[in-house]
Amino acid sequence: MTIKHLLTAGSASALAMAMALIAVPAPAAAAAESQRAERGDPDRGQARQNRGQRQQARQQRRSNRATQAPRSRPQAEVRETRANNNQRRQTRQVRQERRTNQARPTRQAREQRQVRQNRRVDNRQERRARGPAIAPAQARQRAERQRNNRADRRQDRRVERRVDRRQDRRADRRQDRRQTERRAQRRVDRNHSYRDNRNRSYRDNRRGAYRNGYRDGRRADARRDRRQARRDYRRWNRNQWRNNKRYNWHNYRRYNRNIFNLGRYYSPYRGYRYSRISVGFFLDSLFYSNRYWINDPWTYRLPEVYGPYRWVRYYDDVLLVNIYTGETVDVIHDFFW
Repeated sequence: MTIKHLLTAGSASALAMAMALIAVPAPAAAAAESQRAERGDPDRGQARQNRGQRQQARQQRRSNRATQAPRSRPQAEVRETRANNNQRRQTRQVRQERRTNQARPTRQAREQRQVRQNRRVDNRQERRARGPAIAPAQARQRAERQRNNRADRRQDRRVERRVDRRQDRRADRRQDRRQTERRAQRRVDRNHSYRDNRNRSYRDNRRGAYRNGYRDGRRADARRDRRQARRDYRRWNRNQWRNNKRYNWHNYRRYNRNIFNLGRYYSPYRGYRYSRISVGFFLDSLFYSNRYWINDPWTYRLPEVYGPYRWVRYYDDVLLVNIYTGETVDVIHDFFW
């Protein structure tokens, strides 16, 4: 036996011994594990077993799905679905065609309407260019009626103005005649009274002139009084009475507003409008006639007048007028409401 044979036999025995050592622990480990499971871990083993069963069931289901063929719908259902789809397509096409057909007449109607409007405008312009002589009969008749109505209205206005002017003239003449007659009557009465008194008293007073004081200055006093009266009404002082508190018409009007509300003012002339009047303006006689006089000036806290002066209402103003000449001596604007 050589060394080579020994080494070969030794290696084989060593390999066998190693395999024996490796194989021995596996059954020992399995036995130890089974002993542990029997001794203290029964729940963990049951859990592993359940998990393995679930995995097998899941694999079984997957294999069944793969092996089973896909379900096929019945042919009748497929045909019905196709028929419904075709019917929907046809209905959609019909609606679209109907909309198209409806849109075409609308456009045509618009175009026709526009053409008619343009034609009317052209005809109207031609009629205006040609003038009313060639206008239709209805237009001529309407124009003729309008002209006749205008002429009638003008004629009526003219007649009314003539009547108003005549009435105003008559009223003016009547008023002037009355004033003239009154003045003449006053002159006659004054002359008669003067003559009668002079004739009666001249002889009676001539003998007792010294006794009655005829020549001791009384005659001169009477003349002086008359001159002073004339001088007073010629020189109306517009500021003197305003400084007197008795004639404070502003405050009086504030607490007695209804007294100063006289209603509407009617002008003596038709169509006359208000114009602001100042001192020195001469009025027409109808504006200061007795119908416009303020007979009781104290009612409105105005001063008393004398001589030829009269307080006269002129719209919402108050004028102090000399009725002999028509001159405005004093003015209060916006006196009435």
